[in-house]
Amino acid sequence: MAVPFRDRTEAGRLLAAKLTRYANRPDTLVLALPRGGVPVALEVAKALNAPLDAFVVRKLGVPGHEELAMGAIASGGVRILNRDVVEGLRISRVLIDAVEAQERPELARREILYRDARPPPQARDRIVILIDDGLATGSTMLAAVRALRKLRPARIVVAVPAAAPSTCDEFKIEVDEVVCAETPVPFYAVGAWYEDFSQVSDEEVRQILESQALPHDLRPQTEFEKERSSHG
Repeated sequence: MAVPFRDRTEAGRLLAAKLTRYANRPDTLVLALPRGGVPVALEVAKALNAPLDAFVVRKLGVPGHEELAMGAIASGGVRILNRDVVEGLRISRVLIDAVEAQERPELARREILYRDARPPPQARDRIVILIDDGLATGSTMLAAVRALRKLRPARIVVAVPAAAPSTCDEFKIEVDEVVCAETPVPFYAVGAWYEDFSQVSDEEVRQILESQALPHDLRPQTEFEKERSSHG
């Protein structure tokens, strides 16, 4: 069985070659799903000359069946719910709030660790390229897409090095564009298409994001900055 990618760095370079139309655009923003998506996205961001940041997502699993997502929380204070699951299982708002309360600390921990004091990226009216190291079922990416949509980007592009063909097709109705560099059949699992699929550490994510910190003009203004700019 041929393995198309040596590691996530090579996968990112090959993926970037399929996204060149977004290079050198002031409105392009690359967002990575931690942790595995970050080294892939680094190579894309460098090739496109675009800023890079993380979009942290935590699934809200159904108690007792945690693999089933009833929703998700994400960077920027976003929460989305899977109405089919919530209504089908008659999950109460109290239970949803309780699960969210359990997941919020981990989301906050990752936000603080990965971003330190930097504010979240401004996605509004931008072309956002959302990257992970692959798509199997796509549940995490779908949560990210739906959460990101609430931030009102101009365009959402999902881009991954490897994906199950059916999952890649399913995303075509969820976003403006899907770029799946490889769609092997049978797919097996994301890690099957990398020679080196070792776990990415929190520290690696932090270092990559720190090295690619967003420039000032992509940060939200503080209240002080708004006040100062309004007075000339």
